[in-house]
Amino acid sequence: MARAMYEYTLTVLKKVSFDVRLFCKEVEKAVQRLLPHELEDLRIFIQSLIHQNPELDRCLIYLKS
Repeated sequence: MARAMYEYTLTVLKKVSFDVRLFCKEVEKAVQRLLPHELEDLRIFIQSLIHQNPELDRCLIYLKS
């Protein structure tokens, strides 16, 4: 079930990646909902999106531990 939440989070993040503010809000929600090992996968996914949209890099602050 938890993996389903991770997959859902990736889907939402892909859809809102056009807007930095929305993207950051969704990343913040994901940090609260996902399991610790999924957060590392999320960080890798976001870094791949940053290559396409460099302005999304400011959202990485939510993943800092």
